[in-house]
Amino acid sequence: MSERGRAFLERHGMQPERIDPIPCAEKMCESLREGLSRDGATVPMIPTWLRVDGELPHGSTAIVIDAGGTNFRCALARFTPEGCRIERVSKRKMPGIERPASWEEFISFVADAVEPLAAEADAIGFCFSYSADITPEVDGRVIRIDKEVTITGCEGKLVGASLSAELKRRGLGEKRVVVLNDTAAVLLGGSATLDKSAYEGFIGQVSGTGTNTCCVLPLSRIGKLGRAEDTRILVNLESGLYDGLPRGDFDLELDAASANPGLKALEKLTAGVYLGELMRHMTAAASREGEITAATEARILSLGHFDTATVDAWACGEGLEELCENADEAAFLTELSLALFERSARAMCVNLLAILLLTGEGKKKPVCLCAEGSLVQKGRRYRPRLEALLKEYAGGVLGRRVELRVGEETTLPGAAAAALLNG
Repeated sequence: MSERGRAFLERHGMQPERIDPIPCAEKMCESLREGLSRDGATVPMIPTWLRVDGELPHGSTAIVIDAGGTNFRCALARFTPEGCRIERVSKRKMPGIERPASWEEFISFVADAVEPLAAEADAIGFCFSYSADITPEVDGRVIRIDKEVTITGCEGKLVGASLSAELKRRGLGEKRVVVLNDTAAVLLGGSATLDKSAYEGFIGQVSGTGTNTCCVLPLSRIGKLGRAEDTRILVNLESGLYDGLPRGDFDLELDAASANPGLKALEKLTAGVYLGELMRHMTAAASREGEITAATEARILSLGHFDTATVDAWACGEGLEELCENADEAAFLTELSLALFERSARAMCVNLLAILLLTGEGKKKPVCLCAEGSLVQKGRRYRPRLEALLKEYAGGVLGRRVELRVGEETTLPGAAAAALLNG
């Protein structure tokens, strides 16, 4: 990096090296332990009550549902010797987008999608990507439904029980509904057809618009539950809430202007939805400080909202020629973009190292890291840096082996695996 780029980042506390993986991971691990021991911790460590152990028999079938963001999908998932086959997919907009919908309307909508498939399976895996408390029965009690969706009267409702009751009312028989979030689905979908005996442990990672991780722990490690069993279940970290990593001026500006100031500090360092906005703050400061011209800033701002794909292109030296006054400005903005991805990868590396420290896994056999999301799937700078950092710090320093398996569309297979392994 040039002296000019380094000086700018240092002035604003944005240099990636401030996130030192090993000491930061040790500190974060303490927060994970705190989340296991008591409610109300920064990283809540939420039990999903989902088991990972067990093999899925060939020919097993489940109805799968994915409700989140703006889209709703319903399908059949069949496990064969060749893997998981997704069939008869229906896709539509979530109710509550164009106008508010009631909870009863939402459940009726879901039942309408399930009804044509009801004769094919009795197990239903429901990936519910909204805020919900997972019960020991692996149902989800709704805390809120947000994003772009408005469902009235949803608070406190049980997702699985409500759907099961509606299907039974329609004469479709008894259905077992298992509820999980997208990060758990990524882990289960990524590991569903693997030889689990080849791995010492599993981690689920979402690195896309948002970010989160999950891992597998025995119930006896989750002190706040007061359970002595060694049954291993998935634990949803909600790790985007962690607030112990160093932040710079533009992180604080972004946080203050966000819809949830003071929350999701780690997610705002690493997730795709925030990297473009961080770059906008950096560009404005660079203009104020004379690092780029006002004309260059104006052309950048004329792009309107620019997302992570734009920053990824800049980090690869693309798309800046027509925006910048000269090659020096283009090189400077490329350096800033690269620094954002380096910092993002370092933040996620800390998250993953903290999990390895917590579980103690990866020494005897590899830990399987099942990952999905636009950053890790499509980012040209993010994934190579994350892999290099894991090799350096997990392998070189901690002596742990991590096998990264990047999936695509693992949510539906993961929901099926959840239903069939936890029926």
